[in-house]
Amino acid sequence: MNELDNIFSQSRDAGAFASGYLDYLHQVLSGFKTEEISNFIKVLLETRESGAQIFFIGNGGSAATASHFANDLAIGTKSWDKPFRAMSLADNHAIVTAISNDDGYENIFTQQLKSLMKQGDTVVAISASGNSKNLLNAIEYANHKGAITVGITSFDGGQLNKAAKLAVHVPANKGEYGPAEDAHMVLNHLIGAYLNRLIADEK
Repeated sequence: MNELDNIFSQSRDAGAFASGYLDYLHQVLSGFKTEEISNFIKVLLETRESGAQIFFIGNGGSAATASHFANDLAIGTKSWDKPFRAMSLADNHAIVTAISNDDGYENIFTQQLKSLMKQGDTVVAISASGNSKNLLNAIEYANHKGAITVGITSFDGGQLNKAAKLAVHVPANKGEYGPAEDAHMVLNHLIGAYLNRLIADEK
């Protein structure tokens, strides 16, 4: 039984479940390592400084997080003179469905990277399980072509935690996608809050 099932089994009251969920989310968030977050921020700043691109990739809820990350970096920081050239490769439905239909879903990100990525760019893969084949294929390709790769994971980290050059891992019980994806969004907003203030000091 995972922790959310355990919380629900103790009481079916909505308020009690909310309290238990929030308590567990606090526990999950405490699993972040601030050194990993700091290293990720350093990569983002170095990529910005070099004028390279940052590609975010993910499936399902993590695709939404990828879009949110790209938005908060490219637009939210309002760093127009020296922008974060960030984009989510999950956002173009025509491209994603064309590749899926013609060459398989496992290639939706790799083929886009073949067209867009250059050496020195950064590829950030977001996955609770860390085992999505399309993400692993993309990270393998990016590593081979000289990109900086980052894996944002949960559960036990999966294969992505080892495949990416830099890992940002927040442990959660296997299958608990809600708290895992909540934590990844907190990471996004934490980084955005820091970068917004850092960039404001540059002006």
